[in-house]
Amino acid sequence: MGVRKRERAEQIKEAKTQVAFAKLNNCPTSPRKMRIVADLVRGQKVELALNILRFNSKEASRKLEKLLLSAINNYEQKNTETSVEEAGLFVKEIRVDGGMMLKRLRPAPQGRAHRIRKRSNHVTIVLGSNNNTQSN
Repeated sequence: MGVRKRERAEQIKEAKTQVAFAKLNNCPTSPRKMRIVADLVRGQKVELALNILRFNSKEASRKLEKLLLSAINNYEQKNTETSVEEAGLFVKEIRVDGGMMLKRLRPAPQGRAHRIRKRSNHVTIVLGSNNNTQSN
């Protein structure tokens, strides 16, 4: 391996330690309902985001709170020497994508049928760290 390639690989590895993510696949909630809650915590500090999710009355907030705690735990696993409070974690990116759709039929008048689409979603949370001065 060449010197430039090795240095670039070390830079990428260092950048990945500052970022942690968690994914939730096939959550049985419509993406529209999940995005309403996800927009509340996008760009917020982790402590504030946890408080927002904990005291929100929507059902989607419970699942996002659990996912955020998982992302925080993933960050702790990557960076065992630093604490979460000193790291200054914030929600760098939160993405809600449509997932699998269950299709059902509901009987309608005069022999017809209406299609019921039971939607699900995929949520990805990416946490970023503010302390870039520690590596210097």
